[in-house]
Amino acid sequence: MSQKNSPRIAFQGALGAYSHEACLQARPDMIPVPCLTFEDVFLAVSEGRADLAMLPVENTTYGRVADIHRLLPKSGLHIIDEAFVRVRICLMAKPGVPLEDIKLARAHMVLIPQARSWLDAHGIASEAAKDSAGAAEELAASNDRNTGVLASEVAADIHGLNVLARDIEDLDHNTTRFLLMAPDIDMTRRAEKMLTTFVFEVRNIPAALYKAMGGFATNGINMTKLESYMVGGSFTATQFYSDIEGHPDDPAVQRALEELGYFTNMLEILGVYPADPDRQS
Repeated sequence: MSQKNSPRIAFQGALGAYSHEACLQARPDMIPVPCLTFEDVFLAVSEGRADLAMLPVENTTYGRVADIHRLLPKSGLHIIDEAFVRVRICLMAKPGVPLEDIKLARAHMVLIPQARSWLDAHGIASEAAKDSAGAAEELAASNDRNTGVLASEVAADIHGLNVLARDIEDLDHNTTRFLLMAPDIDMTRRAEKMLTTFVFEVRNIPAALYKAMGGFATNGINMTKLESYMVGGSFTATQFYSDIEGHPDDPAVQRALEELGYFTNMLEILGVYPADPDRQS
C-alpha cells in the first residue's frame, strides 16, 4: 500500500514525542500525523486527515493530563483501544559531545522533575521547553555543545542526536496511559476483559453521587477511575468521567448503568474497548 493511501494516526506534539512513540508501538502500520494541540488532533480525524487519534490521559508519576477529560466528550470521537507506554527518559546531545560537557538540559516542564535526581547528581541545570521533541529538533539545528535534551530515544533517532544516558527517570514505573479514538464507536466484545468509559452529570439532589455509585457496588462492578470536572462555568453542574471493567451487555453492568440513570441528567458512553495486557487491576 502506498504511503498516500496508508491509514494515519494523529497525535499531539512533534515527531519524536512520547505520543509518537505510543503510535509506533500500538499502531506500527499507521503513518503518524503530528498536531500542535489536542484540539488539532480531534480536528485531523473529523476532517479525514487522520483515521485515528492517540491521546494521553494519565501518567503514573504526574497524574491526569490537564484538560483531556474535558475535551474527550466534545471531540465527537470514541475510544476503541487503550495503550500503556513506559516513559523512558534519555539525555541526548549533539554527536561527539561527551556527558561532562553538558551544563543544561531542556525538556517539557512535566518531564524535568521526573529526572531531577539524576540531573542533580550530575550537576546539570534544567530549562523548560515547549515540548521535549521540539527541543530535540532545535538542538539538532543549533551549534550548542553544552546543552542536552531530555526526550525519548525516538526523538534522538529522528533528529540525529547522540544518546548520552538512558532510563534516567527517578521512578521505574513511570508509565503513560493513552487512548486510541475513532469516529465510530465499536461495541463488539473483542477481548475477554473489556472496559467501558462514560461521562455523566448527576442530578442536583442530596447524595446523588453516592446513590449513583451504589449500583456499581451492589452489582460487583470494579470502577477503575472516577474523575470530576466542572462544565459551563458552573460550580453546581459537575460532570464525572469514569472507567469500569466490563461490557454494557454484561447483566451486572446493565443493572449498574440503569441505576446510574435514575440519578443523572446526562449519561454518554465514550467507548467500549479491550483492556491493555499491561493494565494492572
